[in-house]
Formats: sequence, structure tokens, C-alpha cells
Amino acid sequence: SVQIIDGTTVDVKARVVTVKGKRGTLVRDFKHLNVDIRKIKTEKGKDAIQVEKWFGTKKELSAVRSVCSHISNMMIGVTKGFEYKMKFVYAHFPINVNCEKTNGSKSTNMVEIRNYLGEKVVRRVEMQDGCTVERTK
Repeated sequence: SVQIIDGTTVDVKARVVTVKGKRGTLVRDFKHLNVDIRKIKTEKGKDAIQVEKWFGTKKELSAVRSVCSHISNMMIGVTKGFEYKMKFVYAHFPINVNCEKTNGSKSTNMVEIRNYLGEKVVRRVEMQDGCTVERTK
């Protein structure tokens, strides 16, 4: 089971989990797993999400903890958010990376990678809404 963090609301309907918080809403579909997901009250009176699997093999039972971790990460994501750091390392071909704004965007939300393994192809990766990209010097 997963304790529901203060400041978030979690709804479960037909193995579709919706988590709402101050940073937005996340929806995750767990229909590909044959597990029971429901909202319960703990002994202390707090809300929690319980994930169960009946008569499962060892591999199927390992999915229970994965679902709990996904739900916990969703609650952290809508309250605190996440920060990822990426480091570009090369041995021979120097990699060039630019952070740019896409059309109509207020913040930098596109990464442009040039000379990856010596290729002439420019790779452009657009981030999702709400994500910003910074380049350290």
C-alpha cells in the first residue's frame, strides 16, 4: 500500500490512477496488469492506495511493488516536481548541444544535438509543456 501525500488527491477507477496536485494532474493506466487497486483508510485514519495480486507467480507479484512505486512517484511529481541532469561525454567526436526556444514558447524547451558520433544529422528534442531546459557553463 502507498500512503497518500498531503496536498494530493488520488482517484482510482478501473485500474486508471489519476493524481492531482498543485503542479498539475497525472493519469496512468495500469490495465495491462491484472491487479486490484483501491483506496483504503489506514488504522491511523489516513488515506492510502492498496495494490493486490491474488494467486500470482513470482514475476506477476513483482508488478505489485512497481505499481506502488509508480503511484508514489506520481504524487511526488505533482507536489515537488522532478529535476534531471544530463551529462554529454565524448571520446573522439565533440558533441555540440544547444538549448533553444520553440515557436511561441516563453522558456527554453528544445535541445538540439549536433555531431553525435560524427553524424551530420541534427537531432531536435522538444520537451513537454511545463519543462524547461538549462545549459550550465
